Amino acid sequence: MTTSSQSSAAPESETPIVEDPEARSVRLAGAAFWAAFVLTVIGLVLTINQMFSLAIGGFRPVSTAYYYLVIGLFVGVGFLAFPARKKQRSVRWFDWALVVVALGTSAWMASRAQMILDRGWNLDAPLEATIVAGVFVLLALEAVRRTGETILFVVCIVFACYPLYADHMPGFLWGVQLDLGQTVREHVYGLESIIGIPVQVVSDTLIGFIVFGVVLANTGGSSFFMNFASSLMGTTRGGPAKVAIVSSGLFGMLSGSPTSNVLTTGTLTIPTMKRCGYDPTYAGAVEACASTGGSLMPPVMGAAAFIMASFLNVPYAEVVTAAFLPAILFYLALLLQSDLYAARRGLKGVSASEVPPVLATILSGWYYIAALIGLTLLLLVWRVEGEAPFWVSLFLLGIAIVRRSVTGFDLRAFAQLVVDVGQAVAQLVCLIAGIGLIVGSMSVTGVANSFSRELVQYAGSNLALLLAAGALTSFILGMGMTASACYIFLAIVLAPALIQVGIDPMAAHLYIFYWGIVSFITPPVALAAIAAASIAKADAMRVGFTSLRIGSVLLLLPVLFVLQPALILKGPWPMILQAAVTATVAVVLLAAAFEGYLWKLGVLPLWARAAFCAAGLLLFVPEGYTDLVGAAIAVAVALALKLAARSPGRSM
Repeated sequence: MTTSSQSSAAPESETPIVEDPEARSVRLAGAAFWAAFVLTVIGLVLTINQMFSLAIGGFRPVSTAYYYLVIGLFVGVGFLAFPARKKQRSVRWFDWALVVVALGTSAWMASRAQMILDRGWNLDAPLEATIVAGVFVLLALEAVRRTGETILFVVCIVFACYPLYADHMPGFLWGVQLDLGQTVREHVYGLESIIGIPVQVVSDTLIGFIVFGVVLANTGGSSFFMNFASSLMGTTRGGPAKVAIVSSGLFGMLSGSPTSNVLTTGTLTIPTMKRCGYDPTYAGAVEACASTGGSLMPPVMGAAAFIMASFLNVPYAEVVTAAFLPAILFYLALLLQSDLYAARRGLKGVSASEVPPVLATILSGWYYIAALIGLTLLLLVWRVEGEAPFWVSLFLLGIAIVRRSVTGFDLRAFAQLVVDVGQAVAQLVCLIAGIGLIVGSMSVTGVANSFSRELVQYAGSNLALLLAAGALTSFILGMGMTASACYIFLAIVLAPALIQVGIDPMAAHLYIFYWGIVSFITPPVALAAIAAASIAKADAMRVGFTSLRIGSVLLLLPVLFVLQPALILKGPWPMILQAAVTATVAVVLLAAAFEGYLWKLGVLPLWARAAFCAAGLLLFVPEGYTDLVGAAIAVAVALALKLAARSPGRSM
């Protein structure tokens, strides 16, 4: 999808320019466009053939052959779409050469996939097979260099080579050492590295969801959700902020990239918030938080959630169910704070003439709502994770074609949609293939198991220490890696340690996933906040720290659902209901404390804000007595404020 960003210097300081990581590549034009189109069509037909067991033309490759072909086709698209250097705006001769090499090596391995499995080429293989494996590793590294941040590329190189020096590492970092030939063979022909779980999940499940997201955006879904949220909330108090929260949450769960989400929806929401009286810093922070939370919002939560289901060996529906209540609590906190901020400052919504009618809006895009409902039902009720997004995408494409006189969805638009799908899949495949090198090295050397075992031993089974180590590591890695890369790495080395000390496995994996996301709104990196600041024309660091305050519930929730699995809907229903009620009240109290205002009580004095904050934190703690104490404090403060309001002569 095409996105754009606006950036300019803020009065206080120069705001960094943030590029949209998912913007349509300017390199895909002319021959490159049609080459990407052909490669994507072949890749999608291959995926559908494998997913639905169609055996088109009698072709039904073994799974490893399918994975090699997916990597070759979409890494080829990646070499066309993403430049070797940032400023290269056209496809060069060496890009075409890399496409040919990627296709050639993947086809060579796919044609020998059964032989590779039967003869164990990861352990011993002919010289030509070892050379092909070495070339394939280099292609994976170049692919991740083009699509990821520099730190991710460096980490991939270090870990790709780890088996070469593993026996020289100290303590729990010691591992089994391999020579160069063994290392590249394990990476390429083994089942735990390049074609390990991450690539398997992308190939078997995620491609369909990427297709769905692109189809939804290219057929007008993003505009519909913006209009739909505006029709519902635009005229209410602080309406523009609420519209930003709802629309960014809906769009964010489909895009999966907080930064891209900000640069897409923020160009509309942030100026509207400013026009209605919101401070530029606050407007940018609201958009940054709402866009970041989209990656956590079911039913589509991005690549990491699907990989999580595979690591846990559970249906994706279980991940969606577990993530539902925390996501609702986070967006409730954002909506409450934006409303209380507007109430304290007397901000209004936009005029009714600027808001589309609710009924007319629904009638103009009912099929988008139907698509989301249908996708949710297919995931949660029928549990057809791989097939579901293809059926829903077909439904949306059918509607777009039938309404082409309105949507303008002609053959050129279809070709562009296919190329957009190819670029989106290519970006993910390039990243995941490189990340697979990390997973493979940790597995083949045995370091993954020893690391988690030793970590528990050094921590003395201290849960608080392990959680702190997990949060810090996730946060630091999240600064330079994508959410998926950060999650995969920590799922290998840290999640087993958390599970070993008694944490619910789902809670442990969601914990590291959440903390990897936090870095998008936390200085000094805060990429989502910086992107929002560039649109809001505000100081980037101020937007970052305001985002951290507004989105502070995002920091609390992982700790809380680790301590109380009822928040991820684990346990008896009475306990789940109690946890949901107390957490909701806690969110209300924390929102009031942060914004200094509460309905019926008005502007809160400093002591009342501190008391409400303490009460909210106590209600969050999963203990019966803390709930009672927190509720008592909240009631006492509310009564005190009411009494003070009735006694004009007294000052609180």
